[in-house]
Order: sequence, then C-alpha cells, then structure tokens
Amino acid sequence: MPTLRLATAADALPLAALAERTFRATFEAMNTPEDMALHCASHYSEAIQTAELVDPAVTTLVSEQDGQLIGYAQLRWGPAPPCVVASRPAEVQRLYVDAAWHGQGVAQDLLNHALHQAAEAGADHIWLGVWEHNPRAIAFYRKFGFEEVGAHVFPLGTDPQRDIIMVRPASLA
Repeated sequence: MPTLRLATAADALPLAALAERTFRATFEAMNTPEDMALHCASHYSEAIQTAELVDPAVTTLVSEQDGQLIGYAQLRWGPAPPCVVASRPAEVQRLYVDAAWHGQGVAQDLLNHALHQAAEAGADHIWLGVWEHNPRAIAFYRKFGFEEVGAHVFPLGTDPQRDIIMVRPASLA
C-alpha cells in the first residue's frame, strides 16, 4: 500500500514531473496543445514546485510507492472567492493521482489527509475549484461533503475556463 507524507524541497523535481503528467492526462484531450503547453510551463517546473514547497501558505502531501511519487494533494491558505463564506478558509488547490493508481484509494487517502490537515490547522471551511466539464471529479468531491456555491474563471493558457467552486465545513473532517 502506498504511503503518505509531507513533501519536502527534495521532492520538487519528481513532483514537477508528476504534476505535469497527471494534469496532461486529465485535461489534454479537451484542450489545445498550445494552451496545455502554456499552462504546464507556467505551473509545473522544478523551480515553481520548489517555491510552492517552501511557501508557508502551501502544504503539499505526496503518496509514494517504492520510492516513486504516485499522487499528491496541495492545500493553500489565503483569500477565497466571495462565494466561500469563511473566517479561515483552506483551499484544496490540487489533487492528482497517476492513472495506474486510479480506483485504488489513493485519491481518497490524499483528500482525507488534506482535510484533516486543514481542520487541524484551524480552517473553518475547505473549498476547491473543479472544471465544470469534469463530472467524475465533481461526483468524487460530493462524496466528501463538498457542495457547489459558485464559480470562477480558471485560465488554462489563453482559454478562460469555468471552474465550479465547492465548499464544505472543516468540521466534517
């Protein structure tokens, strides 16, 4: 069974590779190559991952098997969209698992740990944005008590896409 742990700066390079690979696997078929390239270049380099890993407003959890990263979740602290009514919100900024590990409980473990981390750190509500054309992810988050409260624009390259904003109380964690 895979193990979960907090990521460190030493994970930056393998995390960058995992992040880009899983993002492309999830969204590449529904977006242009140009927009995918722009998005990945501006979000998943080793330098960007290093900056996120040392940022005190970001917590990154990784799942690994035999020394290989197979999934990750990122929590981010900071302002939330106006539709999220919270005193201390935490955002599930990213949650991705390698396709070979889909259906094996890795995503559930990562999300459960992220939700507990947020609650233990004092979050009152936990929110996330999920692409409106990703019904599988929307259904997954609903199973964890997330409910739709609004929407925002997620720029994927040059394409302004609509993400559904979902929220749940941290006390459910």
